[in-house]
Amino acid sequence: MNTSNYSHLNILDLPNEILVMIISKLNMVDVLYSLVDVNERFNRLIFDPLYIHHLDMTINSSLDHIISIDKQISRICEKILSRIQHQIKRLTVEPHSIKPILSFNYSLLYSLSLVNFPELILLQYFTDLPVSVYNLPPPNFTSSTLTNLKIHVEIIDDCLDLLDGSLNCLSTLIIKITQISSTISNTDNITKLPKLKYFSLISYNYTSYYDDLVCPLLHRMINLEELKLYLFVRRFDSIYIDGIQLYDQILIYMLRLNKFTFSIKTRVVNKNMRINLSSNENIQRSFIGKKYGQVDSYVHTRSTETNGECHIYSFPYEFEYFHDLNISFPGGMFHNVRNLMMVDTRPFEHKLFKLISQDFPFLQHLYIYNDESRKYKEDSFPFITFP
Repeated sequence: MNTSNYSHLNILDLPNEILVMIISKLNMVDVLYSLVDVNERFNRLIFDPLYIHHLDMTINSSLDHIISIDKQISRICEKILSRIQHQIKRLTVEPHSIKPILSFNYSLLYSLSLVNFPELILLQYFTDLPVSVYNLPPPNFTSSTLTNLKIHVEIIDDCLDLLDGSLNCLSTLIIKITQISSTISNTDNITKLPKLKYFSLISYNYTSYYDDLVCPLLHRMINLEELKLYLFVRRFDSIYIDGIQLYDQILIYMLRLNKFTFSIKTRVVNKNMRINLSSNENIQRSFIGKKYGQVDSYVHTRSTETNGECHIYSFPYEFEYFHDLNISFPGGMFHNVRNLMMVDTRPFEHKLFKLISQDFPFLQHLYIYNDESRKYKEDSFPFITFP
C-alpha cells in the first residue's frame, strides 16, 4: 500500500484504535516518511514510545526505487531520528541504511538486528572498518542497559572513552584495537571497573605503550573473572614479558580471575644499555607455580644477544590468528588457527613448512614475508600437502 497520498484520504476522522492498527501494519519507513507532521494527532500516535520502541528500517522495495529509498532514509535521519533516538530499544537495519542510521545515539538500545547483509559486506562493516568513539561529538556512546559489547575501534582512546562510566552496566567487553599508541585524550584510566567480568583485548600491531597504557587499564578491572589478550609489544632497553611480569603487573590486581588466555609477543631492542635477554628455558621457568596452566614459548635471537623476540602463549592455543611466526618456532598442535603469518629475514626451509603443514591442520590463509631465498633447490625435497 502506498502511503504517500494518505493526507488526501478520508482517514483523519478514524478512531485512534483503527489508526494505530493501520499504522502497525505498514512499513515503518513509509510511516515515518509519509505520515509524520501531517498533523499533531498523527505525530502523537507515531511517536508514542509503545509504537516506536522497535524501529524496523527495512524497506520492501525493488532496486528500481533505490534513489527514492535513499531520499526517504535521508529525510528520516535528518527530520525524525533526532527526535526519537532516545526512545528506541530495538533496531533493525539493512545494508543501504546502516551508515546514516547508526550515526545516532541510542541510549536505550539493547538489540540490533542486521538483515539482508551479504557476508562480505557484514564483515566489512564490523571487521575491516573500525569505528572511532573518540571522534564522535558528545554525547558519544552511552547506555544504561548495555551489558555485552563486541567492537572494533581505531585507537586506545576509543577504548578508554567506552570505559569512562557511560556504559555503567557493562560486564563483557570484547574489543579489537587497530593501534595502541600514545593517548591524546584526558580520559580517566584510574577509576576501577568493578562490574566488568570478561575482557578481551586484541591488537595486531606492535605497541610501545604496553606498560604505560595497557597495564593501567587492566589494573582497573578488579573483579575480572576471565581475561583474553592478543598483543604485540615493542620494548627498548628492557626485557621480555614473562610469567613473573604478567603476575606482578596484571594478575596480582585480579583476585577473582579464573581464566587467563593470552598470546603476547615481545620485540626488544636494547641500544643504550646491555641487557642479557632470557633464554627460552628461563621464560618457561617464570611460569612455574603461578597457576597459569600450560604455557608454551619460544625465543628468537637477532643479530646480537641484546636484541630479540619472545612469544609466550597459553596452550591449547585458542586464537584463530598466529602472526609473526619465525624460524625459531618449535612446533605444537594449533587446531583453532585459520590465518598464519610467517615473518623472518632469514630463509624458511623445507622442514619448517613440513612442520607447519602438520601442526596447523585447519589453516586457510598463509602469508609469507621473507628477505632471503632458500638454500636448496625446489626439487631437493618432496612436495608438502596442506590439508
